[in-house]
Amino acid sequence: MNAEDVARYLREHPDFLNQHHELFSELTVPHPQHGGQAISLAERQLHALRDKIRALELKLAELIRFGEENDDISTKVHRLSVALLQAGSAAAVRQGLADSLRDDFSVPHVSLKLWGEVGGGVVHTEAFGVGEAARRQVENLRHPWCGVPESIEMTSWFGEAAPHIRSLALMPLRVGGNCIGLLALGSAEPERFYAGMGTLYLGRIADLAAAALAARAG
Repeated sequence: MNAEDVARYLREHPDFLNQHHELFSELTVPHPQHGGQAISLAERQLHALRDKIRALELKLAELIRFGEENDDISTKVHRLSVALLQAGSAAAVRQGLADSLRDDFSVPHVSLKLWGEVGGGVVHTEAFGVGEAARRQVENLRHPWCGVPESIEMTSWFGEAAPHIRSLALMPLRVGGNCIGLLALGSAEPERFYAGMGTLYLGRIADLAAAALAARAG
């Protein structure tokens, strides 16, 4: 009988140690933290349980932190929603959007490019610097896109801040399924907007901005 045979036997007879409970105190194994010290199987099981409890506590702390972060972001998005509802013009919408992104979300560089129509009314013709290829790229996005700038054209949307943009988020603005423009967020931090990051709240901000702009189209 080898070690595998013993292990297989114990798996097939789970009541073995219950029937021979004296083995818990008679058999010893190395201490998980002090290799030269021997401890009983019961003590080893206690150490294993403590390790599991510590792992669960860390996981719980992480979940609580994520929940608090989501609550904080939700509060900021709500505040933005109120500001956009109170905006009386397209210009006020743009200003409220820029103020919220800068003050609440700590996004230093914001660029809004609009080219679509809603209900026959032009939302705004502020697409200077957005070439046809870039426009098609934005219109084909199903979700906000995050990553390093793919071209000088993208960084040029941020004006004088262009040389400092190291990462950005492109958020298509849609109303009724039609793309009316884009909201671009830029940062000098390479990891601020990265490929694969969650874009749920970015998408919600884009939806709010598009709806507010469309409501005040003229």
